[in-house]
Amino acid sequence: MSVVKKLLTSSKLFFIVWCMLAAFGTYFCMYAFRKPFNAGTYEGLSLWGIHYKIVLIISQVFGYMLSKFIGIKVISELKSASRSKLIIGLILFAETALLLFGLVPYPYNFFFLFLNGLPLGMIWGIVFSYLEGRRFTEVLAIGLSISLIVSSGMLKTIYFDVREWFPGVSEFWMPFVMGLLFLPLFFLFVWMLSVVPAPSEEDIAARSPRLPMSNQDKRNVFRYYGWGIVSFIILYTFLATLRDFRDNFAVEIWQEIDPGWNKNVFTQTEAITSIIVLAVVGSLSAIKSNLKGFWAVNGIIATGFLISGAATLLFQLHKISPFWWMLLLGTGLFLAYMPMQIALFERMIAYFRIKANAGFFVYMCDSIGYLGSVVLMLYKEFFMKELNWSVVLIKFTYLQSVLAGILLLVACIFFYRSALRERKKARVAPAVTTL
Repeated sequence: MSVVKKLLTSSKLFFIVWCMLAAFGTYFCMYAFRKPFNAGTYEGLSLWGIHYKIVLIISQVFGYMLSKFIGIKVISELKSASRSKLIIGLILFAETALLLFGLVPYPYNFFFLFLNGLPLGMIWGIVFSYLEGRRFTEVLAIGLSISLIVSSGMLKTIYFDVREWFPGVSEFWMPFVMGLLFLPLFFLFVWMLSVVPAPSEEDIAARSPRLPMSNQDKRNVFRYYGWGIVSFIILYTFLATLRDFRDNFAVEIWQEIDPGWNKNVFTQTEAITSIIVLAVVGSLSAIKSNLKGFWAVNGIIATGFLISGAATLLFQLHKISPFWWMLLLGTGLFLAYMPMQIALFERMIAYFRIKANAGFFVYMCDSIGYLGSVVLMLYKEFFMKELNWSVVLIKFTYLQSVLAGILLLVACIFFYRSALRERKKARVAPAVTTL
């Protein structure tokens, strides 16, 4: 233990690799408790006239969404000493819910997926709290970013492999089995996070301190930056909704667009996407100026919208294959989504010296984002029931590309004016001091 702590404080390379691995592993394992159930199809099952898989997804997403609303307070006010106990308690609660999901018969077990999602929405904020506020946060968060992109696809592939190994395990018991398999690894990675040292004085000087927020701090954020933040929240809602929809119904979408699809396609598309996205996100750490970094992030987000919209158009025109459409759509979505989670608010806090932490902003965005995910699923089920999943994905991609682009422009104009005010203050301050 003492050797590890010494290396973490004396070796920059060791510190970076350790944090990346710890963040990746912790969040990857979290997905093992959240996502494997939606690799099942639950054929022939329904409740209240709705396909049972839809009921299960909505139940979990409702819990996950509520977790995000709770996280606005819990994560923004979280003290470092409480992090390890909280994250372990949340995962054990989620696994217990999966056990009950297997024990209680259909159609009464959907409620336990709501309970499963209820704690899991706070895991991201706890993991990121170990990484934010550092000179190279974007690099440290690469591990977390990789996990966000590849975990769901890889776990779907693992799900199918485990079902082949244990053919007698039903779709209702598979989520618990998957969680049980990953529980020891989860404990290991949480320990790795727990020994990460706090930000140094150099980190604080470069990125500003990240402290627990009071209610007055939260009110001040909206008082001074409300219009820009609201634009980002709505924009993020489109991203989170589309990303979650594509992920939840990936199996059904592939069955529609490519009947001969292979189970390994999930890992292939997400692995390629992760390489592209992470190279872009990681390069942001090379930008020392927080203001330039902030504008670079916005440029990347805009590029992501363009890629997802253009790829969808080319697919409809039969210019690209289903594989390339899903690959480019995922790349565009994550090019917009990941920088918002990892770098946008990190740079905004650092430049404007806001007394806040990234978790506060991200959890506001996520809470509304997952509400959007539920609304889209219900809208599809009741008003677009005859449409294929792939058609809904195409229509919503076009809607997102246009409306989110407009919202991004509004936010950029707001923060450009805010940055001009900050520059004027900086020029006036020395003159006032001289007087």
